Amino acid sequence: MMKKFLISTAVLITMFCLPTDGAYAEENLETKLLKINEEPILKVPEEIPEQFTYDSGVEIPYPEEGVKGIYVTGHSAGGARMDKLVDLVNDTELNAMVIDVKDDFGDMMLDLQSENELVQKFSKDIVDGESLMKTVEENGIYPIARIVVFKDSRLAQERPDLSFTHEDGSVWENGRGENFVNPFSKDVWNYNIEIAKQAAKMGFKEIQFDYVRFPEGFENRADELNYTHGDYEGEEDDVQQRVNAVTDFVAHAYQELKPYGVDVSVDIFGYSATLPEAPGIGQNFTKISENVDVISSMIYPSHWGNGYFNIAKPDLEPYQVIDEYMKVEKEVLGKMEDPPTSRPWLQDFTASYLGSGNYKNYGAEEVEAQIRALADHGVNEFLLWDAGNTYTEGVDYTPGD
Repeated sequence: MMKKFLISTAVLITMFCLPTDGAYAEENLETKLLKINEEPILKVPEEIPEQFTYDSGVEIPYPEEGVKGIYVTGHSAGGARMDKLVDLVNDTELNAMVIDVKDDFGDMMLDLQSENELVQKFSKDIVDGESLMKTVEENGIYPIARIVVFKDSRLAQERPDLSFTHEDGSVWENGRGENFVNPFSKDVWNYNIEIAKQAAKMGFKEIQFDYVRFPEGFENRADELNYTHGDYEGEEDDVQQRVNAVTDFVAHAYQELKPYGVDVSVDIFGYSATLPEAPGIGQNFTKISENVDVISSMIYPSHWGNGYFNIAKPDLEPYQVIDEYMKVEKEVLGKMEDPPTSRPWLQDFTASYLGSGNYKNYGAEEVEAQIRALADHGVNEFLLWDAGNTYTEGVDYTPGD
């Protein structure tokens, strides 16, 4: 699934024609420019030859029937709940796990054997990496490493210069007390790519980047906070600066991870596909999709505002919401020359926080309705989200087959 890319070069040779009599007078020095080639001279194959790809020693093939996975927290992966989740996968048509490697706070859930001091500082021994890889390999579970990128309270507090600060130097936090780091910063990019590389070396077969964006509503506070624009200073308007920074991070990470033989995926707000671009957070669905193997839109029915897609209360209509979204996504991806695999996040939780009358209890019927809507649009890959990892029992994960 690796996409091809081109490395373009222009070669100029400067030749100094010196007088034969040995006199090196400046006026006798003649400089000529010889243009050798304007076209790309090196084309990297669609898949890097095996001898040039890092071998983790963990052999888990990509599921032939497509990835059908569940989200697993670090605490679940390193605790007693893991046995139940493995049984769930083994006893059903599920075949994959998206496992927290770097969580929503910025903590590493396991020792990644990185030489980066900050990665080491924020690493916990919640998961035994060797034992985890042995478990997923023995059970044929496709392992995906979830890495939360720009929502990172640990790095923000440790390095305020990589975050967004107030005039008094304190780090900005959102309404939930969470901190973000700056997508304009190449140091932040490299920090997260280092984490991804170590996860790939450990044996994860796919790197999934989450929170690849600026904070929600950033456009309303962009002029009030202190932060660097890095290489994007003075470039176009504010919206395009943010879009370019987010897109460039994904493209750079994709290239950096090629030698490790892993697929790259990105979680993205579902509504990003319905807009030319999400102006505040910097997500452009098409541009991000051009630089990944898999795009995972978060299309939980509960996350759409009332009236979206002309559906009065989206959480009450799981099939209709997914059906309407897929019409949009299919059109957007259909315009791309080499679209990524679509593997949306679906809802396996009850959104009681929406208030009485605006939500329903989600069980097997509601989960199956979402999967059926995907299948009706030719999409057979999906991921299920439940923050507590208590997934609905008795679900047919292949409805309509």
